[in-house]
Amino acid sequence: MAVTHPAGASKREIEVLVMLGARLSNADIAGRLHISVRTVENHVSSLLRKYGVADRRALGELAVQVQAGAPVPGRLTGLPSALTTFVGRSAEREHLMETLRGARLVTVVGPGGMGKTRLAGQIAGAAGPSFPGGGAFVDLVPARGGYVAQAVATALGVSERPQQSLEDAVVERLGESRSLLVLDNCEHVIDVVAPFAERVLAACPRTHILATSRERLGVRGERAVPLGPLPLESDAERLFIDRATAADPGFGADPVVVAKLCARLDGMPLAIELAAARSATLGENGLLAALDDQLRLVAGGRGVDSRHRSLRAVIGWSHDLLDGEEQALFRRLAVFAGAFDLAAVAGVSPAGSSRGAVADVLGRLADKSLVSVHRRGGTARWRLLQTVRAFAIEQLDVSGERPKIQDRHLRWAADVATELETRLDGNEWYEEFDGVADDLRAALAVAPEGPGELPHRLARALAHLAYSRRFLMESLGHYRTAAEQAPAPGEAAADLYAASAVTHAIGDGQRSFDLLLASAQRGRAAGDRRATAIALSQAVTAARRLSSTAVPHVRLRGLLDEAASAAGGSSDTVVVARLAEAAAWAATSDRYEADPALAEIAVKAARATGDPVLISAALDVVATADLVAGRPAEVRRVTDERLSLLRAMSRHDPHAGPEIVDTYRMAHLAALGVGDLPAALSIGRRTMDDDLAGNSYQSAALLITPLVLSGRFDEALRMAGTAWDGWLRAGRPLIRSMMPPMAAVALVHGLRGNGEGHALWRSRAIEVIGELPPHSTFVTMVDARLALHAGRVEDAAALVRQTYNSIRSWSPPYSQAVGAELAVVAKLPDAPDLLSAAERHESAWAAACTARARGRLYGDTAALTAAVAGWEHIGARFERASTLLLLPDRAAEGRRDLDALGVEVPAQRV
Repeated sequence: MAVTHPAGASKREIEVLVMLGARLSNADIAGRLHISVRTVENHVSSLLRKYGVADRRALGELAVQVQAGAPVPGRLTGLPSALTTFVGRSAEREHLMETLRGARLVTVVGPGGMGKTRLAGQIAGAAGPSFPGGGAFVDLVPARGGYVAQAVATALGVSERPQQSLEDAVVERLGESRSLLVLDNCEHVIDVVAPFAERVLAACPRTHILATSRERLGVRGERAVPLGPLPLESDAERLFIDRATAADPGFGADPVVVAKLCARLDGMPLAIELAAARSATLGENGLLAALDDQLRLVAGGRGVDSRHRSLRAVIGWSHDLLDGEEQALFRRLAVFAGAFDLAAVAGVSPAGSSRGAVADVLGRLADKSLVSVHRRGGTARWRLLQTVRAFAIEQLDVSGERPKIQDRHLRWAADVATELETRLDGNEWYEEFDGVADDLRAALAVAPEGPGELPHRLARALAHLAYSRRFLMESLGHYRTAAEQAPAPGEAAADLYAASAVTHAIGDGQRSFDLLLASAQRGRAAGDRRATAIALSQAVTAARRLSSTAVPHVRLRGLLDEAASAAGGSSDTVVVARLAEAAAWAATSDRYEADPALAEIAVKAARATGDPVLISAALDVVATADLVAGRPAEVRRVTDERLSLLRAMSRHDPHAGPEIVDTYRMAHLAALGVGDLPAALSIGRRTMDDDLAGNSYQSAALLITPLVLSGRFDEALRMAGTAWDGWLRAGRPLIRSMMPPMAAVALVHGLRGNGEGHALWRSRAIEVIGELPPHSTFVTMVDARLALHAGRVEDAAALVRQTYNSIRSWSPPYSQAVGAELAVVAKLPDAPDLLSAAERHESAWAAACTARARGRLYGDTAALTAAVAGWEHIGARFERASTLLLLPDRAAEGRRDLDALGVEVPAQRV
């Protein structure tokens, strides 16, 4: 049954969802889908966020609905659950709903305490059904300027991928679907929110944004809706009575006094709620007298700032009514940027404070509405509203405790982060990290500068956690911060080495190289010869393995000599392995080559370490040497071994990241290189499912080429739209790997007689790499294959020459096999020689193609029949059907098959 999932769940996530409905364990699901348990855990976490449910049981119930055929509505994740009734604002709600229907960016503007968040939550809940693509309600209160994208990504359940920023991932998730993004409390990060909103609105044409802020975002097309106080003699009094009754079920007040109270409070919802919470103890007349006294103490007239004056007055008055124990805890809570649990509160309390005593005081603050309570499942968390927190910070400064409390907060954050690190292989750390991440970041941001044990421990742990959470750029920043705050050079060297691995995984070769050199420098300062030798060796390797890094060969040789000197003949297996790997890469001046003999030595040295990461890296040297030597079958064998090593690599180790990403990429190309289309498809799907390498437009693009070569044209075209739109939303980066998929789509349109579509996608194949190079590319193969299909031979000689003007890559077997067949059809004099040359390729696809060419050249029916068998073996439907046209007794079958594929059969075909 085809079920639409507007919340943005992927096909694989839906498969996991259905299995959750069958009450299968993660291990059972992993076995059935042939993916890792870790990948299943990531899918489950993503589903929890995307569908906005609390636990696996709720997902299972949702799966039952799916299987029963019930529609799954778009879900707004993060929508705050209200513990109190919503009072009034009927006119504002109607106006906002109408405005949101017509405008793509609507900002609710008003001072603190006016109820913007509650109103936005009401609007988002009511408008949800109008946005089948779902979306998220994102609280930006705890987010610092640099972490707006993280907050949105966390709410949407997306993460970074190599060569894809977090903003790109968010944009890709929202895509073309009609979605709603609520950005709550933007004022303190407005300089970041404004360009972020512009980017989303430009790249996601059906996404609407509802923002709340104390000022406009200043983005083109923004519709600002001012929010004023509650009207007196109606909604203001209703709110007071509702909240006072909640505090004291027996509450009964003189309506005249209540009206006077609400007038004193200027109809501000937060001020009214704080005052109403005191009604049970003071009574309405006591409240009025106390408030009058407090208002006289607050400086300023009743002009434009009168509302701020009344709110400040009621917060100050409510604070003054606290006892000493309550006031002390209230101001200490100001250090928390986001929501906090009881353990966190205990962490910033004086030593010896019992959890029970802390819980008692916290409960009293909640009863007085100075702290709000949030529950999810059986877990309670508390938070200070932004306006209340600003007052609490002032009190913390007045008390002189701020440095001491920030130090406790820092220690708590470091302890929480390092404890979470120990649970990365479990199921629960992911959600727990999201719950405390803002406070970990905040604690690090205000930590003392310079070396220090606590900030260093927090920065290093936070970097590791961010990497595991797939916030790659954030991880990089924290590792660099850790290096700056490391108590000793040796620890800084380790931090910079880890940072280089993160940049390597991201795909930034130059920065990875520079960080490795910096790590080596710190290693020297620490007198750590081992760390120095490893970092220098890795710098040489990174300069060769990452094509974006151009370092002169003479410099690489010098770095290799420095690494050997630092090693000093060490027998340490890791040092020996890294030196051997670097030596193999740096043996020649050609940056795309590696020395075969030295590569084998590197593999032997790596195997001695038993480390799958080092073994995989050394095997890549061997694969490169085999590619240069024209041995695609050996390349395939080596990459298959690399694939088998992935199971032993930690998904949380930054040093494994580059190998994971590179292994999938190279294994996919190796499978294409030998013409094994089923394997290329399988590896492409595994890449899509991988939490580090997959789930991006680039991983989607991997599937397009083998889908087209397999004759699965409609699937390829559906995937093409996803890949192209993702590339556009990513800002049109130049990426060589995008060219073959785009050219393959052009091939489909050309075969179906869609000249406009062919021209469009051929131009896109060139656009993604900037310009068409002078040598043969997959575009050349497509041009030759279309000429062959149509029987156009007038330009065959030039086109055939181009197919044989190749470089070292996976595509020459395809280009040259098609070129040889085109030479046969065009009756070029050197066709037999070209055919013999093409037959030397170790490719199942090329073998079938050249068998067909040989059948055409010599009228050899057996060769044509062998070609049909070859196409069947690799699942190449279109090529099989095209070959059947050449067999008189099966030509009708071939026409039927081509018709089913939507392919036009030229009249001149034999």
